[in-house]
Amino acid sequence: MRLIQWLRRSFLAGFFIIVPLVISVFAIVWIIRVVDGVIRPLYAQLLGRAMEDVPVGLGLATTVLAFVLVGALAGNVIGRRLLQQIESALMRVPVFRTIYAPVKQIVVAFSPDNEYGFKRVVLVDIPGRGMVLGFLTKEFTIDRGHGPEPFMAVYVPTNHLYLGDVLIFPRDAVSYPDITVEQAIRIFLTGGMALEQRVHGRRALDRVRDFRV
Repeated sequence: MRLIQWLRRSFLAGFFIIVPLVISVFAIVWIIRVVDGVIRPLYAQLLGRAMEDVPVGLGLATTVLAFVLVGALAGNVIGRRLLQQIESALMRVPVFRTIYAPVKQIVVAFSPDNEYGFKRVVLVDIPGRGMVLGFLTKEFTIDRGHGPEPFMAVYVPTNHLYLGDVLIFPRDAVSYPDITVEQAIRIFLTGGMALEQRVHGRRALDRVRDFRV
C-alpha cells in the first residue's frame, strides 16, 4: 500500500514537472518553425540558395533583431515621430484600422512600461462576489454638486484576461496589494495558484493591512 502511494505521489510530482517543460519546448519549437516558414523562403530567394542551405532559426533571429531595432528607433524623438507617421498612414486603411486598433490596445494594456497600460494592481470588494483583484486603468473625479470626488476605474477580468468588467470605485474603497502587473497576470493565468501565502496591501490613505489566503 505504501509502495502504491509512493509511486502515485512520485508520478504526479514528475508529471507536473515534465509536462510544463515539454509544453514550453514544443511551443518554442512551433514558434521557430512558423517564423522560419515565413522568412526562410525570403532569404532563399534573396540569396539565390535552396531552402536547405538557409540555417534554421534565422527567421526567428531576424524577427528578434527587428523588434530590437524598432524599439531602439522608438526610443528617440525622430524615430518616434517616424513610427507615428507610419502608424497614422496605416490607420487610414479601413480594414487595417479595424484589426490593428483593438489588438494594439490589448497589447499596450498589459505593458507595465507604457503610460496607457494598466497602472497597478488593486484589490476591491464587490458586493456579492467578495474581494477580487483588478487592474487600475484610470483615476478621475466626479462633481455631483458637492465638489470633485476622486474615483478610480478598475478592470476586473471575468472569463479570462482579455474579457472583463470596468468598475468604478471611490478612491478610499481601493486597496493596493504588493503585487506587480506581471505577477497579477500570472495569478489570473494560473487560476490563483501563483498567489503568495500573504499579501500586504494598503489603502489610499496609507493604512496598512494584511490579506491572508
